[in-house]
Amino acid sequence: MGEVGSLRSSNEAPVMGVEQRRGRSANVSEDRRERSDGSRDLPTETTSGKMTRVRKLQRTLYQQAKSKAKWRAWSLYGDLCSRDILEEALWKVISNGGGPGVDGLRVEVLRDDESFCEQWLTKLQTDLKDKSYKPSPIKRVYIPKGNGKMRALGIPTVRDRVVQQGVKLLLEPIFEADFHENSYAYRPKKSAHQAIDKIDEALRSGRIEIIDADLSGYFDTIPHTQLMRLLKRRVSDGAILKLIKVWLRAEIVEEDRESGKKRTMKNRRGTPQGGVISPLLANIYLDDLDKAVNMGKKMKAVMVRFADDFLILCHKGKGKQVYKRLQEWLGRRGLILNEEKTRIVNAFTESVEFLGFRMMRRKSSRTGKYYYHTEPSPKVCMKMREAIREETRRNTFKREEKVVFNKVNQRLRGWAEYYHYENSSRVFARMQYYVNEHMRRWLWKRHNKKHGRYSYYRDERLYQNYGLIKLPLYAAWKYS
Repeated sequence: MGEVGSLRSSNEAPVMGVEQRRGRSANVSEDRRERSDGSRDLPTETTSGKMTRVRKLQRTLYQQAKSKAKWRAWSLYGDLCSRDILEEALWKVISNGGGPGVDGLRVEVLRDDESFCEQWLTKLQTDLKDKSYKPSPIKRVYIPKGNGKMRALGIPTVRDRVVQQGVKLLLEPIFEADFHENSYAYRPKKSAHQAIDKIDEALRSGRIEIIDADLSGYFDTIPHTQLMRLLKRRVSDGAILKLIKVWLRAEIVEEDRESGKKRTMKNRRGTPQGGVISPLLANIYLDDLDKAVNMGKKMKAVMVRFADDFLILCHKGKGKQVYKRLQEWLGRRGLILNEEKTRIVNAFTESVEFLGFRMMRRKSSRTGKYYYHTEPSPKVCMKMREAIREETRRNTFKREEKVVFNKVNQRLRGWAEYYHYENSSRVFARMQYYVNEHMRRWLWKRHNKKHGRYSYYRDERLYQNYGLIKLPLYAAWKYS
């Protein structure tokens, strides 16, 4: 792999200071980081317009993998130890934020203390070069899910996240050359909106039987042995493979909420959600399923996947056969299909929800023709209304009006950026009415009902005097 070796960075490469990292981080839109699509597009050019050595290396790896189906990368560890890769990885970790791991170190410390950051990064580079680097245990925390249950989240230390990000920078272009186009999560230049477009296209092609699939604890059940076998298809560098294996096997530390006692557990399956490299590994493990369904000539089904959420759209009468084959495929690979939540939907008579959108067949009042209508689902609208209520509880009456309206606007702006898509105008109009009414009531009560609730706090006053944002009330559909 001479081409790749010639692009390795030297230790004399200029160090990117904290102020430079801050400048680059500031260009990352807060709203983009709030999107549900999970995409993590890396910038392809520097501010000077010249492609960085990291980008050149990534392009070389991608071209090698794309042009040679059986090519395997065997010399990646040296690139991982380079300053360019580690600085890029550190910047990405700082930009993404996140909580501390078991060592308590926060990304804000590296962001704000330039001297400490440079010493810390130099020590990490040295440990990688002499192969004394060892991953720390993973801190497990629980976050609430939409259904009231709790989701386990594994948080590696910042040190481990930086190394994982470095490995991801090297492996992602290699496996991107192989991934099927109908996989949309955690991939450069892929988004949830593209997944919705693909579903709409499949529905209009007559694939009206939909398998709405749900995997039980996918990230926690991926078998390590089979995953490593898939990685070895494209990677023969033993040092990189060893790193991934020890990350997968890293012990998990969990703290009891009541007693405060910590317990350590071994991890024999799965790749913890929260690890930087976990989404890439999850995509690698399900890529064969993407290809088996989408490239199958007999059933001619279309599978659209976003991480572990996916729909399989089939022609009429094919749904049950595809469902049976799906069960068999998953069973052979140690994965479990949640049969209680998985269902076969007839798109002619039922709606289906995916990635926060609800899709259903409707008759156009304008043309009289049937079409597939896509709008934000009732569930996500309810969550948004709950968020607005949370920001305007009674205990917020003493806060400055500007602070409260800014909080509400921040919620609305991120929500609108993602859900203003296809046929969203009717739902957005209802949401705007709800927000206006809620903020009007909040002001009225805050001022002890001194002014007329509707005569004084008119919509125009909410927009002009208090700065409440207006949601876009025009349709954002693609197809006429």
